[in-house]
Amino acid sequence: MNRTFLIARREYGAYAKTVGFWLSLLAFPLFAVLGGAVPLLIRSSEPVRAVAIIEEGPQAVGLAASIQDALRRDADRRQERERQVAEAAEKSTGVPAAAGGGATKGAFASLSRPRLRIVETPADIASAAPGDAQDEAVRRWLGDDTPKDQRLDAVVFLTRDAGGPAARVWAARATDDTVEDFVRDALRAANRKTVFEGAGINPSVVETTEQFRPNIAVFSPRSQSGGEVSFRDKLPTLMGMIGGFLLWSLIITGASILLNSVMEEKSNKILEVLLSSASPMEILTGKVLGVAMLTLTVLIGWGSIGAAGLITAAPEQAGMVGDILLSGGMLGWFVAFMVGGYMMYAVLFAAIGAFCETPRDAQTLMGPIMMILIIPMMTMSMAMSTPDAPVIRILSLIPFFTPFIMMARLPSDPPMIELIGAMGGMFAFALFMMWLSGRAFRAGALSDVKLSWKSFAGAIRGGGN
Repeated sequence: MNRTFLIARREYGAYAKTVGFWLSLLAFPLFAVLGGAVPLLIRSSEPVRAVAIIEEGPQAVGLAASIQDALRRDADRRQERERQVAEAAEKSTGVPAAAGGGATKGAFASLSRPRLRIVETPADIASAAPGDAQDEAVRRWLGDDTPKDQRLDAVVFLTRDAGGPAARVWAARATDDTVEDFVRDALRAANRKTVFEGAGINPSVVETTEQFRPNIAVFSPRSQSGGEVSFRDKLPTLMGMIGGFLLWSLIITGASILLNSVMEEKSNKILEVLLSSASPMEILTGKVLGVAMLTLTVLIGWGSIGAAGLITAAPEQAGMVGDILLSGGMLGWFVAFMVGGYMMYAVLFAAIGAFCETPRDAQTLMGPIMMILIIPMMTMSMAMSTPDAPVIRILSLIPFFTPFIMMARLPSDPPMIELIGAMGGMFAFALFMMWLSGRAFRAGALSDVKLSWKSFAGAIRGGGN
């Protein structure tokens, strides 16, 4: 036992004392924050496109006004969305929206800005005859020859053909389809209005119908209040999803570290030195335990950073999260799923590493295993909306997938018999994997045989004898 703990301490120290380990520990929270913040920053900093609109011919009269109406409706929708977000934040935090900081208001305002604005059409474009002369004038106003503060982002020519409203959109950037999409939606709405009016429907009725935005409140007997659903009711589902992805990251990261460690020590003949002082099972157990402590260090680091950030930025939500984790029992299930999942994958990856001397050797078996591990990543999002779907329930009972998918299902209160059955099956399979991988590890550590499916299966059958 002493040799096992010595190996575990050595394994832990080999990574915990490196600068790269601590940098990688900090990298995940940093990229998680950036992953959420960057899209918002991009949206908030996206320029409002200057667009000139020209109606081509008398048949196109009124289409420009339709674009203007669409812009007005879009602005109304964005303001309504801003109001709903502010009200939701007020309900979840208890802080009135008017009391939120100027930064919050500024963020809402930047996200609710219109995507484009209509500007006066330059005289040389408006007066140019359709054809090459007009196209040349458009290119000039969209190109670098025009000063940046006067340059247009798009020029839209509106017309009507036999099929209804149509448009030609000149964009400054060939890959920017923002104006194209907006004009398409606006003309579709204009055509719908024309068709309705042609059928004898009053224009005011059409306008009222277009502007209608239903106010929907969601109720559920399973909500905290027994009535209207609040942010607190949706939070456990979000936490279960995050917990599933976190488990996947931690378990696969720890198992991969173990694989690389065993593989490196075998190629450097260090494993042979260890075998002269300890049994293969002591080495395997020590390495698994050492990397488990390393994984626990990562979890504590990520948890501390996340808790500090949440308490600082949103103390009310932090209290909700703590209540769900502790009183709701989610933290206990998370630990149990992590232990069982780590046991399964760690011993398997260690056994594979015992047969390998280079990363190329490991790809023979790692490829299929990683393809299997993609399945829970693809299905965990489904567990948020349809946690009791037959496919989700079946996958959550398969030991290889149980830690991740069952964690995502947990907030939906799956039947206790399924939870206990999945937990029992996972730990039983983990023990079986420990026995199986122990035989393979012993065979791989004591021989120089190259890794293949045949050698791996033979090692399991013979146990290195």
